[in-house]
Amino acid sequence: MTDAASESASSTAKTFEAKDLIKEELDLISHLYELALDFFANYTFQLIGAFIIFLVGFFFAGKIANWVLRLCERHKLDVTLSRFISNTTKMLIVVLITIIALGKLGISLTPFIAAIGALSLGVGLALQGLLANYAAGFNIIIIRPFVVGDTIKVQGITGIVKEVLLAYTILVDADGIEITIPNKHIVGEVLHNSEHDSLLELSVGIAYQHDPLTVINILTPIIENLDACSEQKKPQVGIDEFGDNAIVLGIRLWVPTVNFYQSKYQANAAIYQALDDAGIKIPYPQRDIHMITAAS
Repeated sequence: MTDAASESASSTAKTFEAKDLIKEELDLISHLYELALDFFANYTFQLIGAFIIFLVGFFFAGKIANWVLRLCERHKLDVTLSRFISNTTKMLIVVLITIIALGKLGISLTPFIAAIGALSLGVGLALQGLLANYAAGFNIIIIRPFVVGDTIKVQGITGIVKEVLLAYTILVDADGIEITIPNKHIVGEVLHNSEHDSLLELSVGIAYQHDPLTVINILTPIIENLDACSEQKKPQVGIDEFGDNAIVLGIRLWVPTVNFYQSKYQANAAIYQALDDAGIKIPYPQRDIHMITAAS
């Protein structure tokens, strides 16, 4: 009987504990529900107002950014600089609208500013490379050592500038391949900017029996009249070296980077045709061997 009574008492105690626990959970849920009702009752209009302010502000931020971009284009500013000014304008307006919307809710930004200040040091150390790229990108946009469409050579890579972003610059080479270069590897390095053209260097050997100056006079007008040849920079044709088997003529001309290899093949075909029409021989390497026989 004693054991049965003890078990019954223990079961009754557990039942009361479970009921108390359920009651506490229900009280907590009821308290949270009341808090939610009070919050929405007191801040419903503030939430709706803040949301409307943010939406309207974001809409006008886009409109103003587009207007700034058109204004920059009207004044013929660089494409990269125009986009940077437009995007910066939009970002500043969005930040301002966000501050106004949070103020509508009665939220003070002071704690957030303090938290940002505390985290800035750690974030800065963790993102040194990224921040260096952004700083270099800002330097490129402001100083403008090159613009979109220019042909540049940096770090041994040559290509046409497709886009300049804060973190990196995108180039397109003569094969149409996009090359992404972090901006920190551009600023402070030796940079070659040939604008829209690239230098094409060719050479051809002629036999020593021909007059090289006559051949130069034949090739010069042909090279100058090529469609791919730049009008701003005249081509150069001259004696490059005196080889073992030929007089080597050098040809230097500026061609559009986008048609670099096409221009190279066109120039080589024109040179070959001109030499063939004039009867100029292109020698191949050869050696004269003299056999000396011993007298018997």
